[in-house]
Amino acid sequence: MPQAILTAAQTLSRQVPNPKLQIPNKGPNPNPKMENDAKPRDLEDRTFEFAQSVRAFVKQLPRTVSNTEDVRQLVRASGSVAANWIEADEALSKKDFLMRVKICRKESKESRLFLRLVDAGLSKNNLSARETLASEARELTLIFSSIISKSG
Repeated sequence: MPQAILTAAQTLSRQVPNPKLQIPNKGPNPNPKMENDAKPRDLEDRTFEFAQSVRAFVKQLPRTVSNTEDVRQLVRASGSVAANWIEADEALSKKDFLMRVKICRKESKESRLFLRLVDAGLSKNNLSARETLASEARELTLIFSSIISKSG
């Protein structure tokens, strides 16, 4: 196949990047899941994976009275991060976009709080998973803060 046709076909197959979806200072990535298990650059995928990972994590936790309440809040907050990012991406105005991103930031902070509160038990795997998820919640908070500061 001639090079010009291959280049045109590749260009047509790529998605047009939405600047609101890109993490600051990083270019678009047609494959959101990167090599070597790196984090996806598309925030819709990243927030979805965060919510999904939280759900997998809570299935491993000991069933205590406090965990029941904390897990309920954690699951809601983590899902809200993803849902509000989708809403922000479809915002009708800049004001609406900023409000949704601020909600994303608030919910990611809340997710981190409940991750710190849940009793992970004595399992080293649970403790490690909790720290990884808390770190991801912190990174998401920083990303949303950066988006807010650059959009305001």
